Amino acid sequence: MFADDTKIAHPVGTEEDIENMQKDIDNLHSWAGRWQMRYNADKCGVMHVGYHNPHHTYHMGNDTLRVTPEEKDLGVLIHQSLKVSTQCAAAAKKANRVLGMIKRSFQYRSREVILKLYKSLVRPHLDYCMQAWCPYLEKDKKTLEKVQARATKLIPNLKDLPYEIRLRRLNLTTLEVRRKRGDLIQAYRIITQLDNIDPNSIFQKTIYQGTRGHSQKLAKTRPRLDVRKHFYSQRVVDSWNKLPEDVIQSQTLLTFKMKLSKLGY
Repeated sequence: MFADDTKIAHPVGTEEDIENMQKDIDNLHSWAGRWQMRYNADKCGVMHVGYHNPHHTYHMGNDTLRVTPEEKDLGVLIHQSLKVSTQCAAAAKKANRVLGMIKRSFQYRSREVILKLYKSLVRPHLDYCMQAWCPYLEKDKKTLEKVQARATKLIPNLKDLPYEIRLRRLNLTTLEVRRKRGDLIQAYRIITQLDNIDPNSIFQKTIYQGTRGHSQKLAKTRPRLDVRKHFYSQRVVDSWNKLPEDVIQSQTLLTFKMKLSKLGY
């Protein structure tokens, strides 16, 4: 439960799993009735995830729960395929809407003004919860990158320059590099337990250390599906293992960020 959102997740592969899932829903329905805060069944839905999901029909009280292919969870669109194209398009749309407002509202577009507006009002839509929905398809990456390209063109004396040069002049990185930086920072927060997350629930330490790299290498599995291969816990492993020892041993998060910047992140 979080605010007014309630979610139940359960692996379903057998008849017993289906019964347990229905029992969980029944228990939740009974609890809500006791506390006089009944759920609106019309607003509740079931998302079936996985190729071998039996797609069972579930009930809440006397109501049949609708099947939904997509739901918004804390501002992020989750599709039953676990692909992120819809979320990428939605984030780009929001960012472009704000960018259009800036373009219509500000006639004086100096470097300092546009950068502050972009970083405070536009880029947060492209960065929000990125560890959960980082794009891996080229078309999705381009969808997001076009927003930043459009923003840098708002500066009059830079609009005719190539995108890469505009980024250098503005001391910006591509969004793809920024996403990798965010992944590494989040990995540092989890591994050093700055966040209240058990590192063993996300990562697995490698047994073989070898002579190269640092002392906190992570193990990488070989998932069968591309979707799983690009999950956060998988995609960050290679970047993390390539970091120098002195970066990994940073005593504070600020020091870690500063050393990442020196490496080009």
